[in-house]
Amino acid sequence: MNESEQQQHRINLEASQVNEQGEFEILAITAGDGNGWKFSAETLQKSIQLWDGAQTFIDHHWFGHSVHDLAGVCHSPSWDEQAQGVKLKLKPIGPAASVLAEMGKQILATDEKARPDVGFSADVTFSAKGKEVAEILRVFSVDLVVNPARGGEFIRQIYQKLQKTGKEFQNMANPETEKLSSQTPTQEILPGVERVQQRIQDDQRAVEQLLNVQGKIDELEGEAEKARALRVQMCSQFLESALTAAKLPTPLTERLRKQFTGQLFEAEELTTAIEDSRAMLSELTGASVVQGPRIHSVFDSRDKLQAAADDLLSAPRDKGLESVNVAKLSGIRELYLMMTGDYDLHGGYDPQRVQLATTVDFTGLVKNALNKIVVNTWELLGQAGYDWWTRIVRTEHFNSLHSITGTLVGTVGTLPTVAEGGDYTELVIGDSPETADFVKYGGYIPLTLELIDRDESRKLAAYPRELAAAGLRRISALVAAIFTDNAGVGPTMADTGALFNATAVAAAGGHANLLTGALTSAEWDAACTAVYDQPMLIKNAASYYGTGPKMAINPRYLVVPRALQLAGMKILYPTLENAANIYSENMQRGQPGDVITVPEWTDANDWAAVCDPLLAPAIYVGERFGIMPEIFIAGDNLSPAVFTNDEHRLKVRHFLACWVNDFRPLHKSNVA
Repeated sequence: MNESEQQQHRINLEASQVNEQGEFEILAITAGDGNGWKFSAETLQKSIQLWDGAQTFIDHHWFGHSVHDLAGVCHSPSWDEQAQGVKLKLKPIGPAASVLAEMGKQILATDEKARPDVGFSADVTFSAKGKEVAEILRVFSVDLVVNPARGGEFIRQIYQKLQKTGKEFQNMANPETEKLSSQTPTQEILPGVERVQQRIQDDQRAVEQLLNVQGKIDELEGEAEKARALRVQMCSQFLESALTAAKLPTPLTERLRKQFTGQLFEAEELTTAIEDSRAMLSELTGASVVQGPRIHSVFDSRDKLQAAADDLLSAPRDKGLESVNVAKLSGIRELYLMMTGDYDLHGGYDPQRVQLATTVDFTGLVKNALNKIVVNTWELLGQAGYDWWTRIVRTEHFNSLHSITGTLVGTVGTLPTVAEGGDYTELVIGDSPETADFVKYGGYIPLTLELIDRDESRKLAAYPRELAAAGLRRISALVAAIFTDNAGVGPTMADTGALFNATAVAAAGGHANLLTGALTSAEWDAACTAVYDQPMLIKNAASYYGTGPKMAINPRYLVVPRALQLAGMKILYPTLENAANIYSENMQRGQPGDVITVPEWTDANDWAAVCDPLLAPAIYVGERFGIMPEIFIAGDNLSPAVFTNDEHRLKVRHFLACWVNDFRPLHKSNVA
């Protein structure tokens, strides 16, 4: 059985009859197919209570409804067995109620064939198995729209008052009396006339009674109106007390206040609305962790805004948002004004003019998009060769910016013999600590209000690409410098010897990993032999230097400048001949991965050999907050940069440490 899927869809309902005034009785949804989903009668019956209190707005909207479009409230849901659907009563209410009533009046006055195609569309969330709707989870609204599909209709108008006066009854009697008197003999007419007159008198008395009753009804309605005004005042006081105690964010508080102000309501209705608002706030701001059945295709306004911002800046969308259909933004200026309401470009936030109230802000949307551009650019530059260092270093994450101590622990070597009944001897194990400090790299690029007002979206999208390139090149330069610092012998190690030196390993600081021969097959083999024969560390002390067993690992990578790339490829891969007729074919096979070209090396002759860091790590790169640089955006009306310079600041920060932990897996040839 397929996993349940929770979907949010708008199911269109058709309006077949609209009355002039009062409350409407509508058929909201019927069993059958809707927008490709199959709704069964059993599923609809289970959802009846969910339709109670559903609001009606004029038209759908991308990012939530506005109170200005509120047109009515649905209530008293019931099951219509004959129609096999959910029946509701719709009470016009709110700023757009007149639009709903006027639309009904116009439609009633129009011939059925010439009526406009106007009806209702329901915004619901449901779970499904395949295309079978298993359960309707929530009904958000039932909105009046143009060009509906199928499912529901207006049935009738209720509470319509019809009155006829006694005069109307009298007008019905005289023509009949005259007609009878002119066509029938008197002896035949009189009994009939008497019966008609008696009926008229009875009708007149009934009309008088009705008029008296109507007068009493009017008096009662006047008293009821006074009582209603008092109840409205009490409801208003209760509303303010409940909203103060709820402590909801201002936009939600104002939304509830506009919804209930001037209305009669039960305490339970307001409590339910407050709880629904709390649930909505929790969904928007809570952690995106879902337990239970897997849910697909559930998107909120934050998701849609992020997708629109990503499209604007040509950033890749988040996983799962690839298929979200959103309106295309015209530029960064439209996004800024829509999210901040800052039409005067003061650099602040104007809640009275903001077009879209949401929990995400402008800087957060832009920062997310720019960081995704950094990741994308990082990958593209890596494919172009600037990630060469990832193959020869080991990357580690650190939880603080304290100085790093990279300790190389010595090996036991070989186990000594223990005679029968003899004592065990202490094994000699030492270490060789190397230290490094984190260095902070970074800077900022100004995102001026002039740039926003000029709508320079392409320029903004170019910034993170430059920041990503700068971060990747920084690591490339740090690793490359290990081989070229100090005239090509590298940094000084903890054992007092330069990283690359020709001194025998039996002496303190001796590394025996530096040659001077030009790159040839013989010199490559000599370097490989030297690395293979390197003795492992036992202890950094006299009489122990160079006494460990052989490391017995061959170098995997030949590291060269661009000038030696082809020579290195031909050494490691003899089939790559330099003959003109097959050279292009060989290049199409792809550059061999074991020959690494270093962009920063300027010497055309020096080269190096490096072991696989998975087997014998030598060079380490430490990161504190990620191997890629971080992007921050500072910009609001309290930011000094906004106040003094009219600019949001796009800051990049990168904490890195780079060091050599062990000389043995490395070999260098400095060619004169």
